[in-house]
Amino acid sequence: MLTVAIFSVAYLGIALGKIPGLVIDRVGVALLGAIAMVVCGVVTLEGAVQAIHLPTILLLYSLMIISAQLRLGGFYTRVALLIVPFYARPRIFLGILMGVSAVLSAVLANDIVCFAFTPVLAVSLVKAKLDPLPFLIGLAVSSNIGSAATIIGNPQNMLIGQTGYLDFMAFFFWCAPPSLLALVAGYAIILWMYWTGFQCGDRKGFLDDPLDGRKVPGPLFDRWQTAKGGIAVVILVGLFFTGIPREYSAICIAGVLLCSRKMKTRDIMGLVDWHLITLFCALFIIIHGMADSGYLEWAMVRLSDMGMHLSHLPVLAGISTLLSNLFSNVPAAMLLISFLDPAEPVQWYTLAVSSTFAGNLFLLGSIANLIVVEQASIHGIRISFLRHAAVGAPVTLVSLVILWAWFAII
Repeated sequence: MLTVAIFSVAYLGIALGKIPGLVIDRVGVALLGAIAMVVCGVVTLEGAVQAIHLPTILLLYSLMIISAQLRLGGFYTRVALLIVPFYARPRIFLGILMGVSAVLSAVLANDIVCFAFTPVLAVSLVKAKLDPLPFLIGLAVSSNIGSAATIIGNPQNMLIGQTGYLDFMAFFFWCAPPSLLALVAGYAIILWMYWTGFQCGDRKGFLDDPLDGRKVPGPLFDRWQTAKGGIAVVILVGLFFTGIPREYSAICIAGVLLCSRKMKTRDIMGLVDWHLITLFCALFIIIHGMADSGYLEWAMVRLSDMGMHLSHLPVLAGISTLLSNLFSNVPAAMLLISFLDPAEPVQWYTLAVSSTFAGNLFLLGSIANLIVVEQASIHGIRISFLRHAAVGAPVTLVSLVILWAWFAII
């Protein structure tokens, strides 16, 4: 029962994003849960170390370094500035924004894309007297959807791909079609929601108006440093189609990028999301302790007795969606992967796509959503839970319908 108590408190804290009375976030809650598993003897120290899936951590860490190279080289800011002039035709601009965001998220991870694009969009759109909300929500929605298409698009996909030993190309060919259709549907829904226009109205979505005279934020564009990052991405994706383990390829490319005469290692490492890496490590330990107790297997047996088998893809997608919005998609994916059949890659693809699509439902479903909200608030724009859900809920519903239709086609 001690194991269940630790697991329940940890996952409840992750769901709430805090522990009442303490100034602590999801990462802190997960870390405390992992510590409790070890200190209380549920998991040995050696068992805790072995529970951490090092290939996934290495891949995640390496891709963060590669993304840091591009960010410091001003790549993301430059791309954002290149598409901003299209705001004279808002509907076309929204489509370009969502398309670019989806493609970049599929290759360079959605969190980084949202972090880099949001400040540029916030400043530029307000100065153009356009309502930034549909565009910023569109950025979050498209980055989530686009990231579902590849193994390296988001943290949960990296975990699923590494744990399931999934083929990069096979993953893409299965996951890309529903992602593309969901992206088109998301664009259409936002256009329908804002059919009256994209101009600023009464500015109720703004905290204040501090933007006059402010320069567009972001690192200055450096052609050479951006080229280095771009070459690294192309080589890395090419290596993913070979038999070399993905984590070996990624850490090698990351190591080469650290050998720089201009960019300090401290600057690059400073952009690594250590909080996310810590969250992964802590969750590995918590779930390992719970798995050893046998309670997770008992819960799955009970679900099976009620006719809800994870081998049935719509059931898996539904449970994934529910858990992703209760605990966020990374913890949800970690909970479910141990019950997937290694011989049935379609189950793994389904978990990857459904948990990612589910991130659009509510603000707390995806880290990318929170990044957009937090970055927008710095620039005087408030995206409320309800404003996001008004778009996110129908986008998620339609995306899941597309996924279920995809089950029938394949």
